Amino acid sequence: MSMKQPFVMVAPNGARRGKADHPALPVTMDDILSTASACFEAGADGLHLHVRDDEGLHSLDAGRYRETLDALAQVVPEMRLQITTESGGRFDVAQQLQCLRDVKPGWASVSVREMARSPELADAVYGTMAENGTEVQHILYDPRDAELLRQWQAEGIVRTDQTSVIFVLGKYTPRVAAVPEDLNAHLAGHEASAPWMVCAFGLHEHACLIEAARKGGNLRVGFENNLDDNDDGLFADNAQSVTHLMNSLKRIAA
Repeated sequence: MSMKQPFVMVAPNGARRGKADHPALPVTMDDILSTASACFEAGADGLHLHVRDDEGLHSLDAGRYRETLDALAQVVPEMRLQITTESGGRFDVAQQLQCLRDVKPGWASVSVREMARSPELADAVYGTMAENGTEVQHILYDPRDAELLRQWQAEGIVRTDQTSVIFVLGKYTPRVAAVPEDLNAHLAGHEASAPWMVCAFGLHEHACLIEAARKGGNLRVGFENNLDDNDDGLFADNAQSVTHLMNSLKRIAA
């Protein structure tokens, strides 16, 4: 079958997992840099960045973000970099907004569900990203999130060019493993011209991503969402997961 090559982003750590979950999960900046380099060599086009504090906990610290982004730009200059604004159960919308104001990233993922915790700040969040030239990727967990996004687009809270989304399949807490069929509900009401990406929790991650690629989506892979290789237990590291995905994409494109 004819299939466009998807953009592949690696999400190597997330907000909640640590070395106890997998020894190769990157926590320190040095970990992140070496992981980024290996994943880029394996075929990843972009990196979804989480940084940690001194205790290894999820952080939105602007200084840590800027330092890590600068270092990544030196190590993997051709890799697109996206920061997360995920609350991780630690940060409110005002703190997420301050992070965006201070970091001024080129690209950020933002959950409309999290922004709805303080709807009076939503206009400032999306306006700040528009003013700073930050590309937005809206995190959508289910069709209700998509409906809220459409409402905010109609009201002008989300700006007209802020259309890119990522569909989240499955759940981390409580643990629900995604299956490829989960994508159908997300695509049912999606505007065909808006860029979309998929990430999927659980051991069927790669099957979900291949289904998304077949349907024209972009892909996010990595230890934030899944550690398991269905054939051999755990992936050795993020780069092995990326390699596995890239090989699967080559097979279905042949």
